[in-house]
Amino acid sequence: MSGTSEAPFELDPRLAKDTVFVADWQLCRVLLMDDAQFPWLVLVPRRAGLAEIDDLDEAGRTRLMHEIQRAMKTLRGVVECDKLNVGALGNIVRQLHVHVVARRRDDPAWPGPVWGHGPAHHYLPEARDKLVKALYREGCDYVEDFIRIMRRSHDD
Repeated sequence: MSGTSEAPFELDPRLAKDTVFVADWQLCRVLLMDDAQFPWLVLVPRRAGLAEIDDLDEAGRTRLMHEIQRAMKTLRGVVECDKLNVGALGNIVRQLHVHVVARRRDDPAWPGPVWGHGPAHHYLPEARDKLVKALYREGCDYVEDFIRIMRRSHDD
């Protein structure tokens, strides 16, 4: 399994360039794609060397599915959408990442895919920051986050 490396997690530079940090969940870094046309989260497991979902062990795959569902619920709680698209393509960025995209019947790419639809329409800073705060609040799992923090402090 390539995800068992002891190397530190590093976010692919292309993902870093195209996204804004929202939160770190138990497994994944949660990012907002900087394209105001589509409310779009990207989940990146914070483990080095992952390219495919099956690079994760069974517990990691289960955790990833939990966090995908959490991202879907988070988006539904913050933005209106008719459909949620979930995908892990990795054809351009090899690092394992999962897209969770809130779609509306009136979005510019409907009903086609958002990938390759044209240049991104970046959020205005104030709108982006407001959305990131709303996503962070909606996506908070206070009990899970508290347990994770307590485990970290116990391990130190």
